[in-house]
Amino acid sequence: MNKWYENYRRGVYRGKSPQKLYEERLATVQEALELIEDGDCLTWSTHGSEPKRFLSHLHTIAPRLVKGVECWNTISRYEYPITSDGALAEKFHINTFFFDRWSVATRESGLYSYFPVDQHNYAQAVQRCRAPNVFVAQVSPMDKHGYVHLSCDLIMTMENLYRADKIIFEVNARTPMVWGENALPVSMADVIYEVDEPIFQLQDPPIGEKEKTIAGYVAEMMRDGDCIQLGFGGIPNAIGFALMDKCDLGIHTEQIGTSMAHLMVCGAVTNRCKRIDKGITVGSFISGDAFLYDFVDQHPRLVVRRSRYTNDPYVIAQNDNVVSVNASLQIDLTGQVCAESIGPYQHSGTGGATDFAWGAYHSKGGRAILAQSSTTKQGTLSRIVPMLDPGAIVSVSRNLTDMVVTEYGVAKLRQRTVKQRVENLIAVAHPDFRADLRRQAKQLLYC
Repeated sequence: MNKWYENYRRGVYRGKSPQKLYEERLATVQEALELIEDGDCLTWSTHGSEPKRFLSHLHTIAPRLVKGVECWNTISRYEYPITSDGALAEKFHINTFFFDRWSVATRESGLYSYFPVDQHNYAQAVQRCRAPNVFVAQVSPMDKHGYVHLSCDLIMTMENLYRADKIIFEVNARTPMVWGENALPVSMADVIYEVDEPIFQLQDPPIGEKEKTIAGYVAEMMRDGDCIQLGFGGIPNAIGFALMDKCDLGIHTEQIGTSMAHLMVCGAVTNRCKRIDKGITVGSFISGDAFLYDFVDQHPRLVVRRSRYTNDPYVIAQNDNVVSVNASLQIDLTGQVCAESIGPYQHSGTGGATDFAWGAYHSKGGRAILAQSSTTKQGTLSRIVPMLDPGAIVSVSRNLTDMVVTEYGVAKLRQRTVKQRVENLIAVAHPDFRADLRRQAKQLLYC
């Protein structure tokens, strides 16, 4: 039981108006930083809810730290000294579930430790390891009921919030108000400070001919009434825009992205056929462009929920016809998927790859699709390989791999023997690599 709940039960906040409670907590970012003590364990929200002002100044407390501050983070959307300066490793240590460009660049400094776990278990893993006692989030302005909204990130924030003893709200005038269990009374905060600055915008890369081709194959496999999940990147974004002519699609996802907003606007998404959360678009975080943030603001048919719900494979599988679309870095000829490392070196994270592969696989009529270009490094390396690179992380077991889509077609792996998988994957590999793939497949006795 945290301090706020104890005070709530004791009636400390009774008789005070929300405006009075807000004003009592209003301070500066420097006063917020003064709450952080040597030896604390700190976590913060991310994506469209990343507390940029706080994180930009967090490194300034380093001179007064001896034991240091331990941090939990999912991914950083901006660069800060605390996330990119390896020299701070003596004062800060970040446990992360997802390597971004800054954690990759500072890999040798010891600033980061990667924590391997599926996304639906992020919050539980933190609580069982070392629960943060300090929580910081960027939130929307206070509504007429005295609540702010942690609108764009419920991956693991609510669990950490309710365990924390020190809570800081960065109120951003530009943050949308999104519905769900993310409405928080202002009385929860120890310190509130205000900013008025752009929130993080995820700009997906341009959609080229290769992306259009892959999106076309995926769109052909989707049916009216399907319940979709789209992952990060240009190809999933292209797929979203290729579904505009579908009817009665549903959305149960982790990331609510820009293309999903357009699908709702054009009427392709109604969520009418979902078995759970019928009529409602559900995700655990929001990340996209300005159009998306404007669209989700107070939308009556869109909610954010915890990842322990959205990414729970058993919850996902309750909807029929779930179609999960994600990508991989490398896939071997038997169907093992590496989506997070380059050899033994962590490059990103498992995220919800396994969660949605399992959920879609077990959904009635479900399909789990891996969609990516056939090559990388300007066409010099095949993504389809005889064996994963030494040390490569298996993000999705071959037992769950369903379909692989490249610009050369669709390889069906579900209910196929290893020999059949080899033939199907070689058929969608880049032509320049097919002969060598077949030769090595024979050496490995795959065919």
